[in-house]
Amino acid sequence: MIRNKNIALFTAFVSLAVAGSFIKIPSPIGSVAFDSMPALAAAALMSPWSGLAVAGFGHLLTAALAGFPLGPLHVVVAVQMGFLAFFYGVLYGKNAKTAATIMFVLGNGILAPLCFWPVLGKAAVLGLIPSLLAAAILNALTALVIIPRIKPVFRQSAMRINHEKKS
Repeated sequence: MIRNKNIALFTAFVSLAVAGSFIKIPSPIGSVAFDSMPALAAAALMSPWSGLAVAGFGHLLTAALAGFPLGPLHVVVAVQMGFLAFFYGVLYGKNAKTAATIMFVLGNGILAPLCFWPVLGKAAVLGLIPSLLAAAILNALTALVIIPRIKPVFRQSAMRINHEKKS
């Protein structure tokens, strides 16, 4: 029963990431969008590992819908986003919400694109940073607003499942 619930929740969060991919942030490439907010929510509400998976799948699906503008580099971006969501979930779970948000924004908006400097060049990376930073801020702030409002539903659902197991 719990495994089925986790699969359903994971699928719902990935679906929200895909839906968020249609809310674009203007950028030189077409894959900057609201796709990481569901991953942050999954990391905080389910587990950091769930957030990692939702971020990775969510980014790859977003990139696919945009036509993979960075080609195979999107796999690297998906891994970066996965680890950022994972660490967001770890920090959020320790009630370090501000640190989690700052880490995600700096990691996704500045540090992650800097890894592509040798491949894409200075101009491309510096051209991407403003839109990635804006997207990271908007995704993180939206997650901070939504997570506390969804958390009671997750608690009630977990209590109902635990009660059903005892019966």
